[in-house]
Amino acid sequence: MITTDTSAGTILVVDDNPVNIDVLFRLLDQAGFQVRVAQGGASALAKVSYEIPDLILLDVVMPDLDGFSTCARLKADPATAEIPIIFMSALDESLDKLRGLKLGAVDYITKPFNHDEVIARVNLHWQLHRLNKRLRQEVHDRRSAEQALQKLNLELEERVAEKTDALKRTMAELEKTYSQLLEREKQLEHDVCHDALTGLPNRVWLMRRLGELVKLARQGCASYAVLFIDLDRFKVINDSLGHLVGDQLLKSVGRRIQNSLGDKNTAIRLGGDEFIILMEDTDDLEAAISLAEVLQAQLDRGFRLNQYQVQTGASIGITTSQYGYRQPEEVLRDADIAMYYAKAKGRGCYQVLTREIQAQAIARWQLEVDLRQGIEFQEFYLHYQPIISLDTYQLAGFEALLRWSHPNRGVVKPTEFIHVSEETGLIHQLGWWALQSSIQQLQIWQNYIPRNQTLLMSVNISPVQLDQPNLPDRLATLLEKTSISWDHLKLEITEGCLLETTESRLATLQRLRDLGIKLSIDDFGVGYSSLSRLHELPVDTLKIDRSFVNRLGNENNSQPIVQTIVTLAQSLGMSVVAEGIESTEQRDILRKLGCELGQGFLFSEPLDVRTATQRVKEMSVSYFAS
Repeated sequence: MITTDTSAGTILVVDDNPVNIDVLFRLLDQAGFQVRVAQGGASALAKVSYEIPDLILLDVVMPDLDGFSTCARLKADPATAEIPIIFMSALDESLDKLRGLKLGAVDYITKPFNHDEVIARVNLHWQLHRLNKRLRQEVHDRRSAEQALQKLNLELEERVAEKTDALKRTMAELEKTYSQLLEREKQLEHDVCHDALTGLPNRVWLMRRLGELVKLARQGCASYAVLFIDLDRFKVINDSLGHLVGDQLLKSVGRRIQNSLGDKNTAIRLGGDEFIILMEDTDDLEAAISLAEVLQAQLDRGFRLNQYQVQTGASIGITTSQYGYRQPEEVLRDADIAMYYAKAKGRGCYQVLTREIQAQAIARWQLEVDLRQGIEFQEFYLHYQPIISLDTYQLAGFEALLRWSHPNRGVVKPTEFIHVSEETGLIHQLGWWALQSSIQQLQIWQNYIPRNQTLLMSVNISPVQLDQPNLPDRLATLLEKTSISWDHLKLEITEGCLLETTESRLATLQRLRDLGIKLSIDDFGVGYSSLSRLHELPVDTLKIDRSFVNRLGNENNSQPIVQTIVTLAQSLGMSVVAEGIESTEQRDILRKLGCELGQGFLFSEPLDVRTATQRVKEMSVSYFAS
């Protein structure tokens, strides 16, 4: 920290922020100054009226009287006009520094405070003020002495000369200090605009430069292309080999990318494992594609990091100024969209943005917005499709089916919005609402019609929900609040979900089974689940997909497949449900093959709550799928 003999100089700190006042008070007090404080311009003027400080640190933005107005009043008063005033402002505040200097301020200090900078600037102007005061006093003494004692004229001239030399030396020191401060400011600006890990320009730099190019391009004075790079397999590398190796990989990737670029191309680290290439003075897609291919070839070579040979690659999205962007955020959005399309095609691919891709992304974004509003405004509801015993034709239960009453599009089926809800995490809120509503409805039916105590409720559950480790506990709490038996709830999980069954997800399934909740594999037979693992899974029911049921009795008869599923389920002690039954022939074949339960338009379409309640009243229930 820079320190100087302050000779108990008095500093007045004017700021409406108590935290800033406390920081400056302690800092200046430790440096030997006498510190006075004022929490506003009006308070400062009052304090100066009875005690004139040697220097004022003045905040620009204050609620009662801002810094510029306070400075103007001080400079207008001869008693306070000579007090040095240093303005204080935040780095991100756009200030008219020329206005402050014209008002008589001597300097600016930026927030958040750099302690060395504050002391250096205060010392600089405090010393200069003290020297100026001393010089003025000496000039006054000289004039008085000339009038009183002409013989001392030579001596006074010599003293002035000595003081002038001292002032020159002091000014030289001050200029040196000021030069050092400028260097620090340059370094700070560099740090703000560059990534600490790779040394590449960062998002701040990119948004500034891209903003300039977007503006120039709209005036027809510039063109550009942007490549959005996302490393393949980085998370796997980072998680398996550690963050130190991950950081080394990012630095190596940054160097290799930079070494592959021309003079008018800039590599930027956007954050994480994402990089941007900004190509200036071109919107040539062929040039951008050529560069993308070069970069992918360079990254495919792999990296030697310590004792590890690490292989990665890049998915790259490309867009250009031809789309007439208005904001830099729009450029990054579209490049990011193109990158995700590239990643969807497989590792090591690139994708040029097209109008079709852009339109799909906007539609997907609008769907996400509508989903959030739909949840907020309670636009979702449940339909219930009866599940029937194929032996007795009696009602065994219902499958709860989610529906969305969109204000403009009408009824929207889950196939159109579930995927987006899973990607955005909205499935947690939406899926939990469906679970709560269906369980509460089952409780109403069982309480309202006592003979329906064995009625079963099947509810579809997303794989994303299964990744919540607290799902079993939340369900247990919910079921404890109802009078229904826990084994009257059956959760339906798609067969594809089993392909991605991690240890944690398998533990969640087992925990649900231990609670007594039934588990069913939905759409069984259309996926690629391993039959060898089926006996290891805590599953109670196999649900035959409607595609097999529809072909029963046709030329492409699926009867052997259905028979295999039924036999497999029976051998594992599981029940079987067939969905999509639309004809008596299909029903009779399924019953003959040993299928126990079925649902479909032959029995009933999905029903609203009122109609389903009436159906419960009409149909006796004596079957319960265990």
